[in-house]
Amino acid sequence: MAGEELARMYSWGHDPFRKGDYEAASPCDSHIDLPQTKLEPILVKRAVHDGWKVRFNTTLLMMSQTDGGERICQVRDDLTGVTYRIISRYVFGCDGAKSQVMRELRIPLIKKPSQGLALNVLVKADLSHLAKTRIGNLHWVVQPDKDYPPWGWMTILRMVKPWTEWLFIFLPHPDADVGAAAEEATKDEYVARLKEVIGDDSVVPQILNVSKWWINETVAEYYSEGNVFCLGDAVHRHPPFNGLGSNTCIQDAFNLAWKISYVLSGKAGPALLDTFSTERQPVGVDVITRANAGLRDHSSWMKTIGMLEVDISQRKAILAEFEDPGKDGQLRRSEFQRGIEQTTSEFHGLGVEMNQFYASSAVHQHDEQYPQRPAAKDSTQKYHITTLPGSRLPHVWLNSRVPGEKLSTIDLAGHGSFCLFTGPGGEAWKDAAKVVSESLDVQIRCYSIGWKQNYEDVYFDWARRREVDENGCVLVRPDRFVAWRCISMPEDCVSKLKVVVESVLSL
Repeated sequence: MAGEELARMYSWGHDPFRKGDYEAASPCDSHIDLPQTKLEPILVKRAVHDGWKVRFNTTLLMMSQTDGGERICQVRDDLTGVTYRIISRYVFGCDGAKSQVMRELRIPLIKKPSQGLALNVLVKADLSHLAKTRIGNLHWVVQPDKDYPPWGWMTILRMVKPWTEWLFIFLPHPDADVGAAAEEATKDEYVARLKEVIGDDSVVPQILNVSKWWINETVAEYYSEGNVFCLGDAVHRHPPFNGLGSNTCIQDAFNLAWKISYVLSGKAGPALLDTFSTERQPVGVDVITRANAGLRDHSSWMKTIGMLEVDISQRKAILAEFEDPGKDGQLRRSEFQRGIEQTTSEFHGLGVEMNQFYASSAVHQHDEQYPQRPAAKDSTQKYHITTLPGSRLPHVWLNSRVPGEKLSTIDLAGHGSFCLFTGPGGEAWKDAAKVVSESLDVQIRCYSIGWKQNYEDVYFDWARRREVDENGCVLVRPDRFVAWRCISMPEDCVSKLKVVVESVLSL
């Protein structure tokens, strides 16, 4: 970290040539780098204040079922040793990569060969003086001209708290013996390697925690069974490349939460819950595939710089070629540049983040001429903005006739309700939304966007992205995914809207 810098990558929208793509995708002006250790206290505080009981140090021992279908979870308080039972209508297995709920259900896993071990060392170290000129939350530290222990071949240095807390992720050499790599190092050996990676003897690293983990490429074949739903790392396990871990876990919960709420309140049929696995499992497959591809994308530059060589003399020879002003040096430098550029899918994977597409009974595609997933949605880097049912609601900045505080279509949708967007000539949709809302006891908020409507389409972005006529409509689910769209006003929009909402809610 105190040494020479070999290359630098723009990331997550900071590339001048990609900033527009990110601004078009979301009203949020930046990504938030929030580790789980910082996020969990926020979530727990919110849950407790909303009346939930949160119990830590509790182990699920076994799960059974009553004659009425309720689930009985036998748990143990690990502080007191007391064992007790919890009877519930539903069980949510978000208990991590070693999920006991998954084992109880015996849900099969789709596994690909592991890419080896990794070692996490959480460290307190003030590196603020080093980060002044190389601000970044993620650093690869390579030392081809030095030997290293089997477990510490290469280091990914991940900022946890600016700039005093860091996660050192040590990767063994790909050809290293797994047993040797898995051997426990002494504290002095860890500290010695940490100092080598930091490169500044004035910094005294303090180890806070050490843990090992397998680099997995694993996803469950399905996410739910009856009234038990599994989500998060319990069903998709992968390395942290592309930053898809916590995000995907939260998206799982966001997809499931509104459905559970609607079924419990009688606003939807039980079959709506079957769409959770149908919609989210394919996303899990895409995520674990992309995350592991992100790791493999780094192999090209690693090879070019010599890090894949076992013999240190070969690594030094390769490193020396970079200094050659002739053809050998030119070739080596060009290959290194191409290898670094190959990793852009990890740092600008906007497509894999935003192109998630749902195809289930909770999405009404019967009125689509071409209801299948568009090929453009399979892009890793490019976000395909569309109102095709099953896609995310596009973000568009809106305002009032006399300009005030701007807001996004994303702000209008969600909040536990369905939302219907229309435009000039679509007034009948508002009446239809009111009638259907009262008939089904389901809130459908309706907004008209356009010339002298509820909201002005000041940049004409909605006109370009809505993909329906002004008097057509776009119906959005509580999770801000498009449930249905109607190109133009039908003869009986009340009946049409009612049929669609009943279909989406499995009524």
